Amino acid sequence: MTDPVNNPDHYTSGDIECIDAIKAAMTTNEYFGYLRGNCIKYIWRYRQKNGLEDLRKAEWYLRRLCNEFEFDPFNDPLA
Repeated sequence: MTDPVNNPDHYTSGDIECIDAIKAAMTTNEYFGYLRGNCIKYIWRYRQKNGLEDLRKAEWYLRRLCNEFEFDPFNDPLA
């Protein structure tokens, strides 16, 4: 069974995961904004669309943002 939050099949096929390609294509500022925007999107719509699954997706993006910040807090474009 696939995991629609952590490893959706449509984002993990091929040699590179979609999130890694997105990060590589963006500046740090753009990537942090992308992660923040996805957190907002999934929290915004969870009651109308996928409920708990959307909250878990928001959590996934927030965790990714926290990990990026923890890795290099001085690279935060919003600081």
